[in-house]
Amino acid sequence: MKTKDTTNTLLKLRKVMASAIYTNHPLKAIIVPSSDAHQSEYLAECDLRRSFISGFTGSAGTAVITQKEAALWTDGRYFQQAEQELDTNWILMKMGLKDTPSIEDWLCSVLPEGSYVGVNPFLYSSSSWNKMKIALEKQGHRLLETTEDLVDQVWDNQPVAPATSLVTVQENVAGKTVREKLNDLRQRMIKNGVNWLVLTALDEVAWLYNMRASDIEYNPVFFAYSVVGFNSTHLFIHQNRITDEIKNHLTNDVTVHDYDSIIPFLEQNCSSEKTWLSTNSSHAIVSAIYQIYRVTTMYSPVSMTKCVKNPTEINGMTVANNRDAVALCRYFHWMDMEVPKGNVTECSAAAKSLEFRQQEDGFVSLSFATISSSGPTGSIIHYCPNKDDDKPVKADQLYLCDSGAQYRNGTTDTTRTMHFGTPSQHEKDCFTRVLKGHIALASVVFPEGAKGFWLDTLARMHLWKAGLDYRHGTGHGVGSFLNVHEGPVGCYIGNSSRVVPFAAEVDLKPGMVITDEPGYYEDGKFGIRIENALLCKKAETQHNFDGKEFYTFESLALIPIQQKMIDRSLLTEDEISWLNAYHHRCREVVGNMLKQRGYEATFEWLMKETQPF
Repeated sequence: MKTKDTTNTLLKLRKVMASAIYTNHPLKAIIVPSSDAHQSEYLAECDLRRSFISGFTGSAGTAVITQKEAALWTDGRYFQQAEQELDTNWILMKMGLKDTPSIEDWLCSVLPEGSYVGVNPFLYSSSSWNKMKIALEKQGHRLLETTEDLVDQVWDNQPVAPATSLVTVQENVAGKTVREKLNDLRQRMIKNGVNWLVLTALDEVAWLYNMRASDIEYNPVFFAYSVVGFNSTHLFIHQNRITDEIKNHLTNDVTVHDYDSIIPFLEQNCSSEKTWLSTNSSHAIVSAIYQIYRVTTMYSPVSMTKCVKNPTEINGMTVANNRDAVALCRYFHWMDMEVPKGNVTECSAAAKSLEFRQQEDGFVSLSFATISSSGPTGSIIHYCPNKDDDKPVKADQLYLCDSGAQYRNGTTDTTRTMHFGTPSQHEKDCFTRVLKGHIALASVVFPEGAKGFWLDTLARMHLWKAGLDYRHGTGHGVGSFLNVHEGPVGCYIGNSSRVVPFAAEVDLKPGMVITDEPGYYEDGKFGIRIENALLCKKAETQHNFDGKEFYTFESLALIPIQQKMIDRSLLTEDEISWLNAYHHRCREVVGNMLKQRGYEATFEWLMKETQPF
């Protein structure tokens, strides 16, 4: 990983801050979040402001620049990466560690008395804005909206905003028409006593309108807002993107407005009527509605409906995962043959996994950049190989591959850790403890009303017994031909300020798809992660205490778990039974697909890898 020299860029930015051109007062600090105007997790290149100004390329983090210092906050997934990418101008703030101050506490400790702090109001969520505003004002400082983004003013050759082709998703994939979804939404609006609903999250807009695009790499979404009223529906998007096909798809039910007219529309039509907004919407959007008319919730009704897949979407997710399993089995079989020859690098391995996926029906794109890491790079949790620093995949090191794909009917996300030589006893011990945690979560039965964070301990407890742990969440929601990280559902213990407040409030329900991905990482040595997408479903139990239903999970991803990495003596009989049953499903489903398609060599590999343990 390369370190970017940010000295000159920071000098230019501090001059803009002091000039007061885009605020009423000179700024002593600015906050640069990792977000766009829709609070997206993954960003288009034109919105990578925090990456541009700091040099840190991870997906999560916030940069704060004062007239004298610069600091970057990120979570445990990115500690190693940030240490390698940040130059000496920056202080790394490791979120989640007890000695790390919050952004507001740090600002209040370093700012001169009566300082002004600037933020682009479109890039900061309403909840983050309010929290920061209160904290600063308590110490005599002020939070100010900037009329333009200050980073943009020093970013030469900033990429232009993308506008990719819109495509429609038919009812046999979506499970519901746009009109049906709008009718459901309006019933929720009546229940909540609101006249308007404002949608700002890109995946929510894409889901509601049964449309997709590729404005953000790996995410089949497009830049747009939507406002739903009792008698009208409004889509805000650059109008040159609306073809005749899209017009016919939307019908006369939807009025199309220009993307940039969202704020004037809200001020003119919604500001004095009860309007439902998510607190994760930007401060600019929320502040367009008079405070007494705002009805705010942590998540919108679309996000909750979207994360509970309907039967058609569940079928699509199953088909997508099965096709993905065929591609991944072919890939790991190829790796098994080629790595010992010494001809595979992290980049060539990632390219080969893409090649196999591209041969599957309905493949659209990857769902995120493939994590292909051998030995030491595996300890960098969100490592992504690059051609400038490509490394060989060695037969005497652990290899971690976390990858996923977008198919026309579903989204996948799977991780396997493998050894193409002889693993050490320590590596087997760590791997087996991760596997025990994976099995514990995959096989748990739990009552209705359970939240994801209730179950997180199950995935960690066998690591904890040995004094081990990992610095990331155990599971996240997965979209249906949508974002691979889908809120608000998840299985987190509190390492991510972006998702934990949301996931903590959400009950796990049948139809939800979340990942099960415990891991273990030794800095500079290796990384281990085992990840499957799980479908939440009703469990058959002998009793139903207090009349409650009980739920469990079904693994959607069907790829072998490498048995030579397992220390059998650490597994219970129930865990061995789970592993054998899982591998039997791999044989029955994926084995048959491999045979039908003539992949005989990979079929034989699969049979060898899934023998009863």
